[in-house]
Amino acid sequence: MGGVSESSSVSPLPPADLPATLGALRAAGHRYRTVKQELRDNLRARMRDGAPRFAGIVGYDDTVLPEVERALLAGHDMVLLGERGQGKTRLIRSLVTLLDEWTPVIVGSVLNEHPLHPVTPASRALVAEAGDDLPVGWLHRSMRYGEKLATPDTSVGDLIGDVDPVRLAQGRTLGDPETIHFGLVPRTNRGIFAVNELPDLAERIQVALLNVLEERDIQVRGYQLRLPLDLLLVASANPEDYTNRGRIITPLKDRFGAEIRTHYPTDLELELALIRQEADLVAEVPEHVLEVLARFARAVRESPSVDPRSGVSARFAIAAAETVAAAALRRACLLGTDSELPSAEAVARVGDAVSVTSTLRGKVEFESGEEGREVELLGHLLRTANAETFRARLAGLDLSGFTALVEEGQAVETGELVSAADLLRQVGTVPGLAKVLDRLGIGDAPTTGQAAAAVEFVLEGLYLSRRLGKDVTDGGRTRYGGRD
Repeated sequence: MGGVSESSSVSPLPPADLPATLGALRAAGHRYRTVKQELRDNLRARMRDGAPRFAGIVGYDDTVLPEVERALLAGHDMVLLGERGQGKTRLIRSLVTLLDEWTPVIVGSVLNEHPLHPVTPASRALVAEAGDDLPVGWLHRSMRYGEKLATPDTSVGDLIGDVDPVRLAQGRTLGDPETIHFGLVPRTNRGIFAVNELPDLAERIQVALLNVLEERDIQVRGYQLRLPLDLLLVASANPEDYTNRGRIITPLKDRFGAEIRTHYPTDLELELALIRQEADLVAEVPEHVLEVLARFARAVRESPSVDPRSGVSARFAIAAAETVAAAALRRACLLGTDSELPSAEAVARVGDAVSVTSTLRGKVEFESGEEGREVELLGHLLRTANAETFRARLAGLDLSGFTALVEEGQAVETGELVSAADLLRQVGTVPGLAKVLDRLGIGDAPTTGQAAAAVEFVLEGLYLSRRLGKDVTDGGRTRYGGRD
């Protein structure tokens, strides 16, 4: 067991000044700590220093993260329960940053054994034989994390281990522990192991984790192994009251020290912060357009037409922002403006959001009675989000300069393939535009694309508040005119 080399992953190179032998490690004053002690000490140090503790986690500062911190300080294994797209996996992976950057290991140990605390017979014999001359390797914290997405075909061998027929063929006997090929859990010894979507794991496979959580050891095909595994076990799951795929067996739930509920962003600002952080935007998306998309996502999540048991992932709003940015870039490419003035032309407008109602409907589970009306329902919720953003951003402004644009039967045409310059030429100098730009946070020196985005937002808002008329042509162009 201790003599098998590991692993196929490439670890960062440790600093040259780290101790290279067991004697040097002792002389440096290094002491052995369990993973949970290590996490507790490092978390306490960051709390005292006021340093960030969970990078990239948005919206959980006052709710979920305090519970996670209490679980870590208590040394508890934990299960995170929540609907899809609530950042459970992101949160679990962020725990790795609380480990020491480098930790000593016995060179060649499959189980990442500590030189001061060997656990396998082979490693104990190796330490006794080599003494202070034992070579010491160093493992980076990024290599101390293991993860398994639970699937129905996952086996005990995958997680815990199995007999290796190749080693049997080499002459070892069935009673020899050296014949065992360890699974993912023991190979993450002295680290953090995560099981995503735990209820999807067959109940007979969940039983194999009972000893890991309570007695901290493993059993492989009747072998009497007493390997005191040192790890933090974390699982994620959808709440059992609505999952049809399986459940966490009661004895296993009882062995988790903490059950922590996650949630979607609790307010609009957190939803916006999440989109800003996660969306990979290929064009500029103004703040008011992002706000429309954030309100849209929240409206979809709260709609009675959407199945609340499945949830609406935070990825919905992120994908919507990326789609809207892509629509702006497509317009700039087709109109031949992106190579010359990408910052001026490749700017998203509220009209670009219409495409998300069809491209993202697969991310939403509707109630059974709404089949065939999905795009219509999403379109209505998008218009609602537009109207709410218009009121929130521009309430109280005098917008008569915009309504005057369409007096006497005139119209302003915009759409997917109408350039920013063309739209601005149609409206000319509009009284009140400067105040609109200021309210939208664009400033007094907007690019062509930003100004066009502001004008289209006002026109759409006036239409939704019944102060303008609107027609959509067969070619996909939108004409704003007077009300009939």
